[in-house]
Parts: sequence; structure tokens; C-alpha cells
Amino acid sequence: MPHWKPHLLRLVALLQRYPGLVALFGFCSGVASFILVDRQAGVGQVIAVLMLLSWLVLLLEGLLTRGAARWLGLEVPPVLVRYLTQMIHQESLFFALPFFFLTTAWNSGQALVTGLLGAAALLAIIDPLYYRWLAKRRWLYLSYHVLALFAVLLVALPLIVHLTTAESYRLALAIALLLAAPSLAGSLRMQRWWRWPLLAGLLVTLGGGAWLARPWVPPATLWLSEVAVTNQLQARSPGRSLQTVTSRQLRDVGLYAYTAISAPRGLNERIYHVWRHDGREMDRIALDIHGGRKAGYRAWTHKRNFPADALGRWQVQVVTENGQQIGVLRFVVTE
Repeated sequence: MPHWKPHLLRLVALLQRYPGLVALFGFCSGVASFILVDRQAGVGQVIAVLMLLSWLVLLLEGLLTRGAARWLGLEVPPVLVRYLTQMIHQESLFFALPFFFLTTAWNSGQALVTGLLGAAALLAIIDPLYYRWLAKRRWLYLSYHVLALFAVLLVALPLIVHLTTAESYRLALAIALLLAAPSLAGSLRMQRWWRWPLLAGLLVTLGGGAWLARPWVPPATLWLSEVAVTNQLQARSPGRSLQTVTSRQLRDVGLYAYTAISAPRGLNERIYHVWRHDGREMDRIALDIHGGRKAGYRAWTHKRNFPADALGRWQVQVVTENGQQIGVLRFVVTE
């Protein structure tokens, strides 16, 4: 046995005895990346790059293992490969969680997606469930694998290459489906010709479902740092935030929806203020924001053309170009 194997196996056994250490490292790296992004430091981008590199190693695991055996005469123990996969799942999910937790609108369907990511992260550190329940069900393990990669891509792509939230969502979805295709093909045993259209149909169904679910997916790198519904705006600063407005106030001066949106440096994004009255869309106003400001990019819309009967509950939804909700402002119009 090569001299390095006993030391490597002891290290693996130590990490398996304390699985929370890897999860803690992933969570701390996510928090650190989030804080450093907020402070316009490049270290957050470095952490995101390292996360994607770990996924690259995982995707090339078979090639690297065969290469090490052929050229270096090193045989990687199967237990190490299994643990490496689990470790990357842990780091990816706990890395992404701080971003998703802060950007989630908890009174919407986004709470379900973030809750699912939280449950997946906990599953990764509970060995009996991970190995005896998850890993033994190929279709479920594949879904879990794709979910972890999709989450880390949604965070990493805006940080590294400054893609917008809409572009990041499309690219992350395309990469996840591309990587899911070989595993799905293996599960379907593609000896018969009619299974190829079935594979294509499954991929289209998965992609379509994920695309329709985008309003439920939090925009992982965009969050509201300040909001106000007010009838005064001076020197780019809002007046007192109002929860109740009279119909006379609306007729006299209208109403401002003020939002300060934090985003990574270098990210240019188009967002929308969607004014809704009792659930019905009344106006959709586009705003262009630029990332990198510590206090958030200040943007507002001023609405004056309210309907004659404006009484009732109003919302101003702050959404991305592809419909992901950043936050919502609420107020009530009374007599």
C-alpha cells in the first residue's frame, strides 16, 4: 500500500466522524462571501470560483481517477470518492444558503424553495439518510445532485461573470439539464429507439417546470436594504414610510415607492416596480440599477394616475426581468 493511503484514510475517517465541520466550513464561506460582496471586496468572487472548481473536480472524477491509476499508479479508494461527493454537496448547499435566506420573500412561494435547500443541506450531514436512503435511489440522488449545482450556480455566476439574474437563471438551468442528461440516459437504458424521444420529453418537462417556477426562486444576489412607501422624496431620500394612505393624498401628490437594492459590484440589472390593486396589475415601471454601492442602489417610482376607486389593498412588487421577486411593499388606501 502506498505510504500516503493510511494518512488519507485517517483524514477521511476523521471528517466522517465530525461531518458538521465540512458543513460549517461551507456555511462560513457563504457568510464570508456574502459579507465581502456587500463590502465590494473581491474575496467573495474568489470563494465562488473555488466552489465551481470543486464541482469541476467532481464532474471529472472518473477521468481524474483513471488518469491517476494509469499515469501515477495511484488508486483512489472508493470511500474517498463517495465522501468527496458528499463534501461538495455540503459545501455547495451551505455556501448558497446565506444568500437564499436573506433574499427570500418569506410570505411567498420562495419560502418553499429556500426551505427545500435547507432540508437538502441538513440531509447532506446526516450520514444514515444520505447513504442509506438518498444514495440508493438513483433518480432521487440525481435530482439532489442537480439541485445543489443549480443553487451554487445561481449565486456564483453573478459574482464571477456579472451576469444578470435572468441570464444566470437561464445558464444555470441549461447547465443543470446538460449534466442531468447522461444520468437520465443511463437510468432509462437507451437500447430501444423510442426511449430517446422519452429522454428529450423528460428534459423538456424538467426545464419547463423549472422555468415556470422561477417566481418562487429567490434572486440570490439581489436584496432590499431599504424600502418606503411615502408621499415625500427630497435629496434622493424618502420621507416617512406610510402604511395607510387616504384617497385625497393620492389625488393631491401621488405616491412614491422607494427601494434601495444591494447587488454585487459590476452587476447591471433591470428591475420592475409592479403596482397592484387588490391583486390586479395596474402599472409596471422599469428601472435600471447598478451594483456595488454599500447602501444599495436607490431607485423609486412616482405614481399619480390612480383609478377613481383606489380604495383597498395595494402592493408594489419589486421583480427582476424574468419575474423573480426581490421584495414587496404594501399599503392600504382609505377614505
